[in-house]
Amino acid sequence: QVQLVESGGGLVQPGGSLRLSCAASGMLLSFYTMGWYRQAPGNQRELVATIRSVANYADSVKGRFTISRDNAKNTVYLQMNSLKPEDTAVYYCNAAWNRDYWGQGTQVTVSS
Repeated sequence: QVQLVESGGGLVQPGGSLRLSCAASGMLLSFYTMGWYRQAPGNQRELVATIRSVANYADSVKGRFTISRDNAKNTVYLQMNSLKPEDTAVYYCNAAWNRDYWGQGTQVTVSS
């Protein structure tokens, strides 16, 4: 069965960096469009970035976040720099092809 497992979240000060990882199993990453989404308390889940052959980003993270994939390792990453308090959310990994798969989420908190 398909599993997506996120890691790398935590508490960071404003201006800091984190790198999230999403390890996939039970699937071949190369077939999928991979994405990162986030959900803050009281808000709907929103797109952060996606990647298949090219990367796409939400306007709010352009120039600060970088999504990448390593198909050989079946892993997708989200490098987050210049973090802001408004980036605080649970971050979810998504795999989309014939259907959507979701990870369990990892908490990112940006606070001084």
